Amino acid sequence: MDNNIKNYALVTAAYWGYTVTDGALRMLVLLHFNKLGFTPIEIAFLFLFYEIFGIVTNFLGGWIGSQFGLRLTLYGGIGLQIFALVMLGLINPNWAVWFQVVYVMTSQAFSGIAKDLTKMSSKSAVRLVVPKEAESKLFKWVAILTGSKNALKGIGFFVGATLLQLFGFEKALFYQAAVLFIIFLSGRFLPKNLGKIKAKVKFKQLFSKSKAINILSAARFFLFGARDIWFVVALPVFFRMELGWSFIQVGTYMACWVIGYGIVQSLSPTILRQNQEGKAPQGKTIQIWTSILTIIPAAIALAFMAGFPPQIVITGGLIIFGIVFAFNSAVHSYLVLAYTEDDDVALNVGFYYMANSGGRLLGTITSGIVYQTMGIEGCLWFSSVFVLVAALVSAKLPPVKVLDSANELRHEM
Repeated sequence: MDNNIKNYALVTAAYWGYTVTDGALRMLVLLHFNKLGFTPIEIAFLFLFYEIFGIVTNFLGGWIGSQFGLRLTLYGGIGLQIFALVMLGLINPNWAVWFQVVYVMTSQAFSGIAKDLTKMSSKSAVRLVVPKEAESKLFKWVAILTGSKNALKGIGFFVGATLLQLFGFEKALFYQAAVLFIIFLSGRFLPKNLGKIKAKVKFKQLFSKSKAINILSAARFFLFGARDIWFVVALPVFFRMELGWSFIQVGTYMACWVIGYGIVQSLSPTILRQNQEGKAPQGKTIQIWTSILTIIPAAIALAFMAGFPPQIVITGGLIIFGIVFAFNSAVHSYLVLAYTEDDDVALNVGFYYMANSGGRLLGTITSGIVYQTMGIEGCLWFSSVFVLVAALVSAKLPPVKVLDSANELRHEM
């Protein structure tokens, strides 16, 4: 088990390092180009390739990990993020605007590939470190990894806004690349063949055949689309343009929101009281929490329409949204592994996060378009509809099949 803990620590450290730069990079791009006068729709399209290439990466990344090992995909992602940071740091403000947009979109494509290689690799590695029959421990370890990742992404938002304020766009990017390179060097300590299988995988096997994984992936698509409809473009632009917040104020709020979200996600096994021996979440758990989440963005939109102070409504309402969303995300991250066998882990996790990226893509583009045409209230109404669809899809989830100590198949109801 010592080697398993060491591998878990290496994977987590690599994922943490990438995550800080990912949050910082998003905040840097958003705030910098908003300052240059880009509209919400134009800013949304800067992240278009980030999400599109994330979909492609998740689709193929699981196959690459299963054939060549998760070390290659994890540290390959770290290397690509370093390249994306350096590339963006070399942008010339004297270039034509259209060329700057294409250049940024291209650098974001590399960052999108990096993001989903590291995410798929780290989540898959946890499934291989913790035996499936220890389902309560698996839930806790996944919750810790995912929750800490989100907390660090929140720190990344703050880091990005602060570096932009103190050092400017280009230097902020180069400083991050230098730190990430140090983490990249630690890759040689992770087993080369982690997650690698001997059998060759045919192309048709890249599409999940599991009913549970397909349903969970569809629910994930709409769940994360619902979040990004208001979170990616609409919220920070609303803070800047409607409330007049500074870069650091925007970055600090976004950071606190994601950090709090990550803490709740890490503590979700304890909060949900399902981390005792032999107990873990089921499909019905996600159905309950998704249904609750449906109400929250609609309630925030109604509060706006009723004329309540916007600063209190948006900041307070989204704290409640973040808490409930964290429960949903933690259970989702556990279920995709609980529904998966060892030999299929990289393929199924890749397929599942392909749906995640698809939802983020739709949410990102919708965020810019809806905010520019309908304002923050419109984004919240769209968010509520997306969560409702996720809840309806989740109703079809089957119970989790778990192996007990006697290796008999049982159903946790």
